[in-house]
Amino acid sequence: MHLDPCGVITLMTDFGTSDHFVGVMKGVILNINPQVRIVDITHAVPPQDVHGAAFLVNSAYRYFPAGTIHVVVVDPGVGGRRRAIICQTDTAYFVCPDNGILSYVLGNDTAHRVVALGNADYWLSEVSNTFHGRDIFAPVAAHLSLGISLSQFGDTVNNVVRLPIQIPQVTETAIVGSVIWIDHFGNLITNIRSGMLASFGMNNGYVIRAGMAEICQLNSAYAESENGECLAIIGSSGYLEISVNQGSAAQVLGLKRNDTIEIHKI
Repeated sequence: MHLDPCGVITLMTDFGTSDHFVGVMKGVILNINPQVRIVDITHAVPPQDVHGAAFLVNSAYRYFPAGTIHVVVVDPGVGGRRRAIICQTDTAYFVCPDNGILSYVLGNDTAHRVVALGNADYWLSEVSNTFHGRDIFAPVAAHLSLGISLSQFGDTVNNVVRLPIQIPQVTETAIVGSVIWIDHFGNLITNIRSGMLASFGMNNGYVIRAGMAEICQLNSAYAESENGECLAIIGSSGYLEISVNQGSAAQVLGLKRNDTIEIHKI
């Protein structure tokens, strides 16, 4: 499958914004392709949180034009034996460490081609052991945006590292899922998709148990609940979320990632 790069590069890292790291990556990209458009998705991924990055990039990439190049650098294995790759899917390119960052993406899109970044001609001339975002991923993305073919960057590989993705357990009377992300507002995003709820069927009554909270309805808006009240809602990413209107569900309920969320028919 041929997919032309569209001239957009996105950046997602755990670098934060108080240091120079993100700005330097942009400088490297613009030195190679001054015409490219760079979009910051986030640089606030918790440090070394590959699972979190995998969820976030999956939530974001589909809203960009086909052919967008997504650079995702959450890389606790930097300088070690982990591979650096380009992955071309149905709609996008991903330039990233091969450490599981694409686990959710590849549950939705097909990896049509993956190459290991073995050709140093497309890296910076000096490569540090600690900043491959600057020295490898940024220049590779910039060259890719200029139309360099995948075959020029390195050899094709046939496998990509996948993280163990938690799948909800479903029976006739219950769904047992878990919290996979907590957003800036303290909303507890679960791995229970809206389609799973629809097929489960909850027309005759149900209870959603999240910590000490028991919730017996799905909201269509936060404002349907009183301030400080716990609620359940299908969030913008299509997953069931446990929230507190005008508050933080994570703080109020004392829940964290991987904690259990249950739905029972009654």
